[in-house]
Amino acid sequence: MPAALELDDAQARLLALAVPLAIERMPASEALGRYLAEPLVARRTQPPADLSAMDGFAVRDADLPGPWRVIGESACGHPFAGSIGAGDAVRIATGALLPAGADRVLLQENCQREGDNLALTATPGGAKHVRATGMDFAGGRELLPAGTRLGPAQIALVLSAGHRLIAVRRAARLTIIDTGDELASDPENCAVHQIPASNGAMLAAMAAALPCRISHGLPVPDRLEALVAALEAASDADVIVTSGGASVGDHDLLRPALEVWGADIDFWRVAIKPGKPLLVARKGRTLVLGLPGNPVSSHVTAYLFLLPLLRAVLGSQSSLPRPISAALGVEMPQGGERREFIRAVWDGANVSPLRNQDSGALATLAASNALIERPAGCPLAQAGVVVPAYLLDNGGIS
Repeated sequence: MPAALELDDAQARLLALAVPLAIERMPASEALGRYLAEPLVARRTQPPADLSAMDGFAVRDADLPGPWRVIGESACGHPFAGSIGAGDAVRIATGALLPAGADRVLLQENCQREGDNLALTATPGGAKHVRATGMDFAGGRELLPAGTRLGPAQIALVLSAGHRLIAVRRAARLTIIDTGDELASDPENCAVHQIPASNGAMLAAMAAALPCRISHGLPVPDRLEALVAALEAASDADVIVTSGGASVGDHDLLRPALEVWGADIDFWRVAIKPGKPLLVARKGRTLVLGLPGNPVSSHVTAYLFLLPLLRAVLGSQSSLPRPISAALGVEMPQGGERREFIRAVWDGANVSPLRNQDSGALATLAASNALIERPAGCPLAQAGVVVPAYLLDNGGIS
């Protein structure tokens, strides 16, 4: 039996198999969550001309301290048509074009206007309240690198940069396969020798935050021909993730099923707890990730392997999760033989492990919002010691 890989090596080998998906162009307004396939380069300058940063009056700085004569108005979308000369002022709105000749905006609260006569009532200060041409970005500038995930702010930037369509990686096709005779598809009709099939729904929910087209059917029984048929039915997937059947028991059939199907196994077993019996294989362009059947092991390995794999094929520039540094809220005992990921609660200041760390304890997982990472064989850690922790999007935890 091959030795279990260290986590870093296993993640590196998995991501080396990931080939970014094909490029497509789509409306920027519909590209939430997609990853840029090309750098975003500005097609226009923003702002394209000098604008007012405040409501007030546009004047020449050389004419301070006034008085002035108001000769017109510049509103958003309706600029003043003329130019400003000595002693002239133009009423101006925030975001409106600065009239030709003006280089300062007087705040309206610092001014007194009577008819067309304008005077200062307070010292204007050093700020001119002008958004200069190109203050945000200039045409031709690279604004975002390839691999950037498009959130609301990035979509606004894409449009502001003059792009209606944007090049992104297409959505990933993900097939989820639950395996095991013990799985009941109906949680309301579950015999004592069964458990509700929950891992597939959990994995689908984890992947739903990424641009994926997810296929998830009924649990597959522990029969070699049934598992081979499920793999064959998923042949058009970019990624197949299975839950259960990856260990060494008599009914763990994933490895022989993959061999019958014609896939090549890249590695099996990772030196982490929970989640040691993890398997990675490939057939053609389809990658297969075999996760353990215990629900917590399945969640942790999906967090450490499935989500990074999906980010990589979707073109992310940064696929792996990043820990924060957090102080322990309580003492933790010496670590075990494998790198451990401990379910915990992060309260914004400290991170504290929860009691029941059994790999089948879903209640503990649902109560957690963080994973504490502990190296193999690490010494006892006192409360207050800083440790790496991964923050989870686990719902229900604020």
